[in-house]
Amino acid sequence: MKRTLFVVAVFVSLGVVFLPQAGNQAFAQASPSPTPTPKPTPNVLEDDTVYKVDTELVNISVRVIDRAGRPVNKLSESDFKIFEDNVQQQIEFFSRSELPTNYAIVVDNSGSLRSQLEKVIEAGKILVSSNGPNDETQLIRFVGKDKISIEQDFTSNKADLNDSLDNLFIEGGQTAITDAVYLAVENVEDYEKSSKAVDRKRRAIILVTDGEDRDSFYSDKQLFDLLRESETQIYVIGFVSELSSEGSIIRKSAQSKAKSYLERMATETGGKAYFPNSVDELAGIAKDIGAELRTQFSIGYVPTNDRKDGTFRSIKVQVADGPNKEKRIPITRAGRTAEAETPAKPATATTTKP
Repeated sequence: MKRTLFVVAVFVSLGVVFLPQAGNQAFAQASPSPTPTPKPTPNVLEDDTVYKVDTELVNISVRVIDRAGRPVNKLSESDFKIFEDNVQQQIEFFSRSELPTNYAIVVDNSGSLRSQLEKVIEAGKILVSSNGPNDETQLIRFVGKDKISIEQDFTSNKADLNDSLDNLFIEGGQTAITDAVYLAVENVEDYEKSSKAVDRKRRAIILVTDGEDRDSFYSDKQLFDLLRESETQIYVIGFVSELSSEGSIIRKSAQSKAKSYLERMATETGGKAYFPNSVDELAGIAKDIGAELRTQFSIGYVPTNDRKDGTFRSIKVQVADGPNKEKRIPITRAGRTAEAETPAKPATATTTKP
């Protein structure tokens, strides 16, 4: 018998405390009150490592496709130009090899996904089967804000992941998509975090949902602020066709609103959104996502604007045309939020007794 543990999630302004323990865990239940509560001091485990760097290395993952949407892989560093706020940046790190990937499969288990769940589980297993030996995957199940749980923590063990996928089940509740994605992004970002180029790992979330958020604690703005600070790409499988397509002049339909929201998540993070018309498309989508994650270029640069002012900086990538002026189209995240300077504490005067 599977034992499901639900852990209390402490929602603090924009933060969440995760318990970095192995095995089945759960995210915490969100406070129903929007009033922030004091953030507790987190426990630091003995094996926690804090990295500190004097310069901020910005890392981006770039997919390149041709006009037909086919991946273009045979490119070199000289084919790329990176711009931040329209200022060209010097590339400090470049890799076209397959980097290890840490990603979370985040699955909506509310009643609206009942008829798709079996095929969703199959698609999840296809994704897991494409994992390399150094890839690690986490499985997150969600319904409402009080039912967001880690069914399997990060692991490279495919059998454990498949078992956890088989244990997913549908449950009633008001869907909290924003909360689930917010918590998953923080978890993926924090796992094996390192500032060293040699430790680079690609980070991603694969979200399966109908796209209709009904009961999240976090706002859309809070989520997208977080996404701009992260390196996590979001791939979406959205079953929006069952939502109402009836709207009005002043209000979008539920279907249009959900599709727009999911597309924005994918576009702003350099990921991709899929909207299948049938569950029979899921196997092909899973294979496509697996290939997308592993056919990217990893590029790092130290920004010429080194001010730590917490402002948003746009990122644009240019790729040289191919033979016969074949157009190459780069896809990456829209930008980033710069680090904010932590105010220095005032010095305490020391009085020496005569």
